[in-house]
Amino acid sequence: MMSYCFFSPVVNENVSLVISRQLLTDFCTHLPNLPDATAKAVYHFTLEKIQPRVISFEEQVNAFTLISSTASISVFCFNSATNPFICPQVASIRQHLATIYEKEGDWRNAAQVLVGIPLETGQKQYNVDYKLDTYLKIARLYLEDDDPVQAEAYINRASLLQNESSNEQLQIHYKVCYARVLDFRRKFIEAAQRYNELSYKTIVHESERLEALKHALNCTILASAGQQRSRMLATLFKDERCQQLATYGILEKMYLDRIIRGNQLQEFAAMLMPHQKATTADGEPEEPTGNSGWSLPETVPVCSLAGSSILDRAVIEHNLLSASKLYNNITFEELGALLEIPPAKAEKIASQMITEGRMNGFIDQIDGIVHFETREPLPTWDKQIQSLCFQVNNLLEKIRQAAPDWAAQAMETQMTQ
Repeated sequence: MMSYCFFSPVVNENVSLVISRQLLTDFCTHLPNLPDATAKAVYHFTLEKIQPRVISFEEQVNAFTLISSTASISVFCFNSATNPFICPQVASIRQHLATIYEKEGDWRNAAQVLVGIPLETGQKQYNVDYKLDTYLKIARLYLEDDDPVQAEAYINRASLLQNESSNEQLQIHYKVCYARVLDFRRKFIEAAQRYNELSYKTIVHESERLEALKHALNCTILASAGQQRSRMLATLFKDERCQQLATYGILEKMYLDRIIRGNQLQEFAAMLMPHQKATTADGEPEEPTGNSGWSLPETVPVCSLAGSSILDRAVIEHNLLSASKLYNNITFEELGALLEIPPAKAEKIASQMITEGRMNGFIDQIDGIVHFETREPLPTWDKQIQSLCFQVNNLLEKIRQAAPDWAAQAMETQMTQ
């Protein structure tokens, strides 16, 4: 009640704006010292009462500094020595309120509170770093709330600003958040490429680089079979760091085009994140809307009549591509038995992969046979180029062993170009 009485002069039109601003600034300074429950109620009351004069309290931000940063939260300070009204009061209130909601695990309300900061109204020019960090935080909160659609909207806004920022920490935050959005949106190859890029950033802690590499591997395994996925598998298989990962066995089988059975996926399936375990009735991955419970059946079949998961589909396509390199042709029944799915579904997936250009072949529906076409062997000059590339890779490996710091710096420079 005392705070409500204290706040009356702040919103009173008859009180000088200079006095109101100073009162509000002092008010915001002491509010974080209150218990969260009390502070939350006061913050809501303040935002409601201050709305008629909100533009008046928004001041120009000229001195903005990132003082500390982690993968989940960034802390900013305002240089009050440069400008006595440097702290945007309304934005400060919303930042503190969002922090309280975040502590409570109320991700959506935390995001919506931050959305209320008038970053693009034109009445106030916020610092680029402040806007970028706020958009990234909103995107991250929506991801925590399993809403990748909203998260993508704000990461797209952040993408318009990230080239204007020279803050290296914020650049890393942007890359992490963008990779996560691609991951949640089932764009697994693009996500894998982003994660793999992060795994080479020397500014990132070694354990976090290895975590990024793990996500890159998981996304590659879940991606649809095709040339892009094959190239990514080759890149990861040649990365010696992948041998430290628990999923290296699956990577090896996929890279070597070996048939993978359902009972070989139990351990890998348990490592997937909830959004990567979604299952739909028709076997087609649906647009992500939230967490979905999923578990691989105890029996051998990879895919059941009731539906299939993202992992099921990826493994089926991989096995079909592997089969195309073992057989010249195969009946639908035999293909279904090999892939551990009904013949009709085997025909449908094979037809889709051939149509999309991810597998060479044609289907004889009269005889019920899939004919696989193999490309002509590489000409001699192509083989020589391939041999040269392998030799260059070997030289690069020796350089990396002899001068790891220089090699890491050179790799990072190349990845950022």
